[in-house]
Amino acid sequence: MPVTKISSADAFPEACQGQLTVAHFSAHWAPQCQQMNEVLDELLSDPQLAHVKFISVEAEDMPELALKHAISAVPTFIIFSGGKAVDRVDGAKAAELTKKVQTRAQHGEVPPPPARPEEDLNARLKRLVNQAPCMLFMKGTPNEPKCGFSKQMIEIFNSHGVRFSSFNILSDEEVRQGLKTFSDWPTYPQVYVGGELVGGLDIIKELVASGELASTLPCKKSQQEMDERLRALTTGAPVQLFMKGSREQPRCGFSRQLVDILNSVGVEYSTFDILSDEEVRQELKRFADFPTYPQLWVKGELVGGLDIVKELVESGELDAALKA
Repeated sequence: MPVTKISSADAFPEACQGQLTVAHFSAHWAPQCQQMNEVLDELLSDPQLAHVKFISVEAEDMPELALKHAISAVPTFIIFSGGKAVDRVDGAKAAELTKKVQTRAQHGEVPPPPARPEEDLNARLKRLVNQAPCMLFMKGTPNEPKCGFSKQMIEIFNSHGVRFSSFNILSDEEVRQGLKTFSDWPTYPQVYVGGELVGGLDIIKELVASGELASTLPCKKSQQEMDERLRALTTGAPVQLFMKGSREQPRCGFSRQLVDILNSVGVEYSTFDILSDEEVRQELKRFADFPTYPQLWVKGELVGGLDIVKELVESGELDAALKA
């Protein structure tokens, strides 16, 4: 049985039901994940593991699922039995993964060795409500709301340019029930700003009617205001890298390569994670007239992306460009 690629978060729970299942949370750009795919191929060829199911999840494409299972880096492997997570391996640890899979497949369920403790629900909820400046807990997703109230909320947010992140409470029953008590608010959708509950749909409608929505929720700035913010960001350090992730943990292969180049030349530089701010992620493309990331800026001027930096390295001009 080949590795099954999971294309949506909704398909994940069903894929983990029944037989022993190994879920590989990976990233296509990470060499460690490619190396561990070879390990999975070896496990798949073992006839004693013929009843074990292997599935693959692109962690960056399903942030809610990654957050639910505390995926902080790739590769991470979670072992499920009967739909319940019973063990995990964090990192490219081929021998440890092989041993755990073989043990569970050959001898049935055994008590797992000490792993990271289950996060206290209240601590998890606190982390969720603070995950973004404006968090919407809704039924479904912004693209596919699953109830009329959630749909109305999305329409209001979109029409007023509200910047928000969302969590599908239908994907996690523990969060769905626990947040009602945590918020002391019995229904959904729920809106949090700065980690504090604003309320549900009726409250948001009242804010719209009173003209207070823009002062309560983070709304998109005018182009002039946005340009001023971007100008401040691009000049915030002599060398500024706009990338996916951070220099310690790049979230795409192109960003990782550019970080490696800058580290190798020993230049001082700052980074901005464009995944942390959708407004900057989209508007900087317009501001720079450059459609992709990463982007390297020097003293407020765009140098370019990975290809251009590589050309500067090959021509011996990178050092001069960084000091221009």
